[in-house]
Amino acid sequence: MPTRAINELLHSLSHSYKSALRAGIKDQQIPLPITHIRALKGIHRNAKCTAQSIAQRMQRDKAQITRVLNELLEEGYISKIANPDDRRSQLLRLSDKGMKIVTQLNAIEHKANKAMMANLSDEDMRAFIRIGNTMIDNIGTDTAQ
Repeated sequence: MPTRAINELLHSLSHSYKSALRAGIKDQQIPLPITHIRALKGIHRNAKCTAQSIAQRMQRDKAQITRVLNELLEEGYISKIANPDDRRSQLLRLSDKGMKIVTQLNAIEHKANKAMMANLSDEDMRAFIRIGNTMIDNIGTDTAQ
C-alpha cells in the first residue's frame, strides 16, 4: 500500500505543475490572468472557435467569457470574423500578439513537462499516461482543459 494517499499525490502533482507554469508565466512577464491565457489557448486549438465553445470548454458562464474575450479583443490579442456556418456568432482568431503569447506558453509548458519527466523512462511515461487515462475514464469526467 502506498505511503501517500492517491488524493494527496494527485493534489501535490497538480499543485507542482501549476506552480511551475505560474513561475514560467511570471518569468516571461506574460501580463494576463489565467482565464485569459486559457481562452487564448482554446482559440488556438479550435479553428471554429466561438465565444460559446470557449464557455463550454472552460465550463464558465458565457457572460464571464464574453468579458474576457472583450478584454482580449480590446488589447489586440484576438480578432473576430464572421462565422460562415452561423450568422448569429463570430469566429475567434489569434492576432500576431496573441500568437506570440501562445508560443511563449507552449515553451513554458514544454519546460515544465520536461522537468516533470526527468528521471523517468519512456516506459514509465507510457504507464503513467495509461493509468491516468484509465483513472479519468473511471471517474467518467474529462478534466483535461
